[in-house]
Amino acid sequence: MSYQTPKSAITARLEIKKSAFITYAYPIHSREEAMFHVEQLRSKYPDANHHCSAYIIGDPDNTTSAGFDDDGEPNGTAGRPILNVLQHKSIGNVLIVVVRYFGGIKLGAGGLTRAYAGAAQSAVDAMTLTPYVPMTTRQIQTTFASEAQCRYVVESLGGHIDDVEYTQAVVLHVTLADADIEALKEALGMSGTVLEDDAPDDTAR
Repeated sequence: MSYQTPKSAITARLEIKKSAFITYAYPIHSREEAMFHVEQLRSKYPDANHHCSAYIIGDPDNTTSAGFDDDGEPNGTAGRPILNVLQHKSIGNVLIVVVRYFGGIKLGAGGLTRAYAGAAQSAVDAMTLTPYVPMTTRQIQTTFASEAQCRYVVESLGGHIDDVEYTQAVVLHVTLADADIEALKEALGMSGTVLEDDAPDDTAR
């Protein structure tokens, strides 16, 4: 999978014929997360005329989940143009919400489509994009004497320790890039044993 995802949430603002378009973009990993942000913005801007949105979970060229909402705007003039911008730019794991305050001048279907696409583009222009890296979780079983060495190996590969269990042995629960699993096994050598997946993890760094 080769695509970009936003590094952090951003906000942008456009004014078109007295209508204000306030755009928010968020990195997300689930539809539930997307809906949470939409509802938060509905609460933040209860007097806005529309809260239009589009999201993509996964690869924008072969998406596992995508959706959009015109939120009362004429069919196809808001959510779809936002989604089109994200797909054209190959951005995944992302939500864009455009909050509109109507300024009294009707834009027409073509004008609305251009306005929402422009609002989405303004958010994309403000994004810091980072390559999507599929992450996975593993358990490493080791001895008390080798724990520090195992921690060093995980961190040197850009991974992180999620949890540690101490019994007769030490079990480290770690998250790191899927592509680095073989390198982890090689680098650990006799210091630790990599066990099966701890749990699926579809997050990315």
